[in-house]
Amino acid sequence: MDESNHSADVLFDMDGTLIDSTPGVMTAWRIFAEDYSFDAETVAHATHGCRLYDTLKEYCKIEDEAKLLVISLFMRTTVRTTTTFSVNAFTYIMQIQAGNPSMDDQKHAWIICTSGSSVYAPRALEVCGVPLSSAGLVTSNDVSRGKPHPDPYFAGRTAGCKTLAVCTSHTKKSILAASTPDYIVKDLTNVSAKWVNEKLEFTIDESE
Repeated sequence: MDESNHSADVLFDMDGTLIDSTPGVMTAWRIFAEDYSFDAETVAHATHGCRLYDTLKEYCKIEDEAKLLVISLFMRTTVRTTTTFSVNAFTYIMQIQAGNPSMDDQKHAWIICTSGSSVYAPRALEVCGVPLSSAGLVTSNDVSRGKPHPDPYFAGRTAGCKTLAVCTSHTKKSILAASTPDYIVKDLTNVSAKWVNEKLEFTIDESE
C-alpha cells in the first residue's frame, strides 16, 4: 500500500542506501583478516555502518601512525572496488532536486550522513556517480562517537523526522529486532519524491 508524506529535509545514509560498497568492503576485510587473524565475513557483518576508526581499533588493535597507514590502505582498496550505486538512488536524488522552488530550498533539501570518513565518502560517491548535496556531507570526522550512537539521525528523530529503513544490508526481521523505523522498504525503488507547495512529497510503498 502506498502512503504519502511531506517533508522539508532528508537525511540519507550512504553505504547500503545510496551506494553498494559490499564488494570493496569484503575485499578490504579479507586483506586485513590474513594479517590480523579474524574471520572477514563475521567482522564485516558485525561492524556494518560503524566508524572505520572504531572497527580497526577493536579488531586490529591499530593505534597512531600505523593506524593511519592502514586506514589509508583500507580506503583505497574499498574505493577502487566500490563501483555501483544502489537501485534507484540516482533517480531518487534527481527527483528531489528537480522542480525545486528555489536554490535555497535545493541547498537545504537533502544531505548525506555517513559513518565513512571525509576522505572515503566523497570519493566513493564520485566513483558511483552519486551527486553530492550542495549542503555538504556529514562524515565520521564530524562526530565524537559512532554507532550505536548515530548522532545525526538521533538529532533528526528528536526534531520530529520519520525514519525509513531499506532491506539492502539487513533483513526486515533483523531491522525490526534492533530498531523501530516508521517505514521499511525493499530498496529505494519503493520510494519516490516530488515537490508540492514548496515541500517534498514522498510516496512510500511498503509492499514486499
